[in-house]
Amino acid sequence: MIIKHYIVNTMNEAMTRIRYELGRDAVIISQRKIRKPGIKGFFSAKSIEVTAAVENEVNEKKQNTVNYNDNGRNSNELNNIELNSIEAIKKVVQQENENVNHSRVVQKQNNSVHKDSNQSDNNSENLMSEMMKMKTMISELSFKRELSLEKELSQVGKSMENQKSDIEEILFDNDVDSENIENIMVKIKNNKTEKTDLEKLKIILKEMIHITKPKLQGRIVLVGPTGVGKTTTIAKLAGKLALAEGKKVGLITVDTYRIGAVEQLKAYADIMNLPFKVVYNMNDMDNAIKSMSECEVVLIDTTGRSSKNKMQIAELRTFVEKADTKNIHLVLSSTTKNRDMKYIIEGYRILNYNSIIVTKLDETATYGSILNILETAKIPLSFVSVGQNVPDDIKELSADSIVSLILGEDTIC
Repeated sequence: MIIKHYIVNTMNEAMTRIRYELGRDAVIISQRKIRKPGIKGFFSAKSIEVTAAVENEVNEKKQNTVNYNDNGRNSNELNNIELNSIEAIKKVVQQENENVNHSRVVQKQNNSVHKDSNQSDNNSENLMSEMMKMKTMISELSFKRELSLEKELSQVGKSMENQKSDIEEILFDNDVDSENIENIMVKIKNNKTEKTDLEKLKIILKEMIHITKPKLQGRIVLVGPTGVGKTTTIAKLAGKLALAEGKKVGLITVDTYRIGAVEQLKAYADIMNLPFKVVYNMNDMDNAIKSMSECEVVLIDTTGRSSKNKMQIAELRTFVEKADTKNIHLVLSSTTKNRDMKYIIEGYRILNYNSIIVTKLDETATYGSILNILETAKIPLSFVSVGQNVPDDIKELSADSIVSLILGEDTIC
């Protein structure tokens, strides 16, 4: 018996080859689908393994001989032939089973190879994943380190910025406004002379401080917020002019809102024997001014108004305009906060004041506020008040004196 195995893609291909090679008497013993060996076979299409068998010529001749000599009478020989055929088929089946087992082993090996391949791929993927995690971690650590360094550098930069020079420390300690300090430092930097910074500072401060010597004659009006010392300043000026200089002085007050204001100024007028008038409205203002036509100097005290109340400032403006004078002094306290000072200066600007009087220098330990006031108002300084004594505690200071006060080199008391 001839047995052959065929590995084909289709059964039609198998039948064609079997008939061509084994003839039409060939019998198909088995057929099954298989994969090609190796990794490539796992991913390729399955093939068909066909096993076919046919009796060889020798057996056929024996069979024909037996049939010819004994026309069915020798049954033992016929049985032997059948047994031989059965044994041959059994061998074929056994061989086929062995082939199947071999194929299973190969398939198992392929699966194992594929499994190992998948495991290798999984290991590669895990390794790549771990590497990516490590890379991400390193990037994060690097980024955090850069942020930390940047923060440290920023803090160092801020620390260096916050380190003031000796000049800045002097100005800061004496309550000079930060904006003015910056302007001063720029001017010092732009000064290319060989002088020291302190010498440059004194020159710059002197240039920033403007002093005026007002003509104390005619009508003089004092304006300003409540509590800055306008009434006491009026009394000091009256005593200076009447007692020290022997001028004929008259006093007028418009401050009828504050309790005791009229009585306070009247007491000063009585002590110095000066004419005194109280004004409640516009007609009173006209009459008061006319009654003092013979006075060389008429000092007019006004009501303290909030710079934020535009209606009150406008009302005060009508009295000031009725006085018909350009000799108007804005009275400010050196103890007022810088921010409030700016609001007051701007709020009273509508009254067209032409000089500044700074009071209560005896109530503060630093005098940078003088510079702040003059720089904000851009109006010259006429007088400073340094105490409560009338008339001694009102003074005219030079620019050099004020510079010494601002730098802490001198003091009022």
